[in-house]
Amino acid sequence: MKYRMLGKTGLKVSEIGFGAWQLANDPGMWIGADPKESMKCLQRFVELGGNFIDTAWVYGWDDKKPASHPSEELIGRFLKESGKRDDLVIATKVPPKNFEWPASPDIPISGVFPGDHIERCVNDSLKSLGVEAIDLVQFHVWQDSFASDAGWKKSIEKLTKAGKVRHWGISINDYQPENCLKTLDTGLISTIQFIFNVFHQKPAEKLLPYARKNKIGLIARVPLDEGGLSGKLTEKTVFPDGDFRKRYFGGERLRELARRTNSLEQLLGAEAGTLPELALRFILSFDEVSTTIPGMRRLGHVEGNTAVSDGRGLRPELLKKLKSHAWERNFYKS
Repeated sequence: MKYRMLGKTGLKVSEIGFGAWQLANDPGMWIGADPKESMKCLQRFVELGGNFIDTAWVYGWDDKKPASHPSEELIGRFLKESGKRDDLVIATKVPPKNFEWPASPDIPISGVFPGDHIERCVNDSLKSLGVEAIDLVQFHVWQDSFASDAGWKKSIEKLTKAGKVRHWGISINDYQPENCLKTLDTGLISTIQFIFNVFHQKPAEKLLPYARKNKIGLIARVPLDEGGLSGKLTEKTVFPDGDFRKRYFGGERLRELARRTNSLEQLLGAEAGTLPELALRFILSFDEVSTTIPGMRRLGHVEGNTAVSDGRGLRPELLKKLKSHAWERNFYKS
């Protein structure tokens, strides 16, 4: 496993991180997670050199069990049983108080991240994870109009001084890679989590150059496009009820996806033998990216994904070809 600096935090993180959303049987989103296998996946990830685990207060949350935070709690059990807390970088997220993703430009930050809400969620996460301090806490949505508000700044200063949070970041709105640049100018945010993959390459235009210049840690999420770049989906794939991808890839989207992935497979060869490998090597070919966080709830996923971190980026010629495969769209909206 290779490691990169997480921006100005001073932390070194594994190039392949562990996206922990899929570990929770999230109502209406992900189903089929087996807690025992999830624990084995975390263990194998660490054995293979992985040290960055990304979760969220809301992963697996059910309004019928409001005090439970399944993904964080499972990670907390792993930390306790493995004794690896000091070897790992743990990141989580504060959800918007109004539970609206993405953040609306028409709602003030007071309705999304009031100070008492930020503090309450951080305290919840500390308890769920069973830790005294969280390495990175991210705002789970954002609008750059929030940058000038003093409230969130006071809250993060208070929590940092109390020793509860070491660094702060933002998980920006889906497909809005520039909706954070004014906030980054405040100097209070150390990392940005953003969608970046073969299909969505727009972050390379402004966000990546800004991050390079200002030492911002970049966490690339959705590297496999919710399975679209896994190489396993065809136009005949049927998703079970309770899996949000039934809607995400609904209608004619699967047919178009299959057409595009078939085209991408023509580029496979010595540099990348599978579609997931091509997708991950694409992201890691950008030095500005600190880590990418594919979801991994099967041992095979862990072993296959972590193996990509071997220091081999894609040649400029292949990266140039991949530019023509961009497919800018937002399937989360409908």
